[in-house]
Amino acid sequence: MDCRMQFVTEWRSGLFTMIELCAQYGISRTTGYKWTGRFINEGVAGLCDRSRRPRGHPATTPPEIVAAVLAARQRFPDWSGHKLVQWLARHEPGRPWPRRTTAYEILRRAQAVRRRRPRARRPLRAGSALHGAQAPNEVWTTDFKGEFLTGNGCWCHPLTVRDASSRRVLRCDALLAQTYAETRRRFERAFAEFGLPARIRSDNGRPFVSTGLAGLSRLNVWWLRLGIQLERIAPGHPEPNGSHEQFHAVLKKATTRPPAANARAQQRRFDAFCTLYNEQRPHDALQGRVPADLYVPSHRPLPARLPILDYAPHHQVRTVASNGDVMWRGRRLFVSAALATLRIAFEEVDDALYTVWLAGVALARFDARQWRLTSVLR
Repeated sequence: MDCRMQFVTEWRSGLFTMIELCAQYGISRTTGYKWTGRFINEGVAGLCDRSRRPRGHPATTPPEIVAAVLAARQRFPDWSGHKLVQWLARHEPGRPWPRRTTAYEILRRAQAVRRRRPRARRPLRAGSALHGAQAPNEVWTTDFKGEFLTGNGCWCHPLTVRDASSRRVLRCDALLAQTYAETRRRFERAFAEFGLPARIRSDNGRPFVSTGLAGLSRLNVWWLRLGIQLERIAPGHPEPNGSHEQFHAVLKKATTRPPAANARAQQRRFDAFCTLYNEQRPHDALQGRVPADLYVPSHRPLPARLPILDYAPHHQVRTVASNGDVMWRGRRLFVSAALATLRIAFEEVDDALYTVWLAGVALARFDARQWRLTSVLR
């Protein structure tokens, strides 16, 4: 400051030219004119150091883009910055929307980001041979989210059904009880609307599994008779069905905190959420698209009647009693109560060794010598 002030004082005296002063002080004429110009305009304060930070930057996000991202955040407070940008690009594809890191910085500067505690990731369980869904209706996944009390003190059991390939939510029902009758009624509606899938994947809870042969339940038997294959995840290992479990976490956060006043109001919340999830919310696994863009109904309609249980002439047919037993050579053999009143067939494949069939589905191998029934159903 002393040197700059002395330079300006000598220049104002008129005894020296600008060229002579700049040569004496070892600065360029451009710098000399800069300091004298600042002194004329601002006085002594103009000689102070100024920030070299640029006033503008070509890569700065335009204010209208920042405002649009923050407005989308207010509309969808639970979405990540990446999903917000995908949603904005879907509705206004012509604008230069930022990438996920820029969107995160916009939200962070606006203090609109909630930091989450990192969770320890468990390795996937080896040996889980499940079918990978490459097209809609190859695999449907289903589960009960977990019961909770609504505002009137009644239990709500949300049943969810999704298409594994497109991620579309096919059913999300607030059931009052986790029973076979209520569950079958919802699946009948799903099959009537979307057709039949090739496979249904479930866990090992009620009503998807029961005691008896291969854990068959009445719901499983109904699916098998419709030509639907069964898939089950290993007990205590939900990782192979991680997409469905992650959906449950999103569903719980968006619709059950706090719960609705009653089951009917809770169902309205579920319906509104499913519409948003299927038609608006972008999915990273779908490259930013929504499930409604990819899902198409199955070409296999729900039949008006179940197919007749018909077997080949060489099969030995037995009718399962109400307690799950069949009579074999004068002795009672327990098969499964889920097969009660149905006709099953025994096909001899070796000496005293039989394959047990339900229509075209092999259920078990029966060793008549050891009197042992071994499931072959996966």
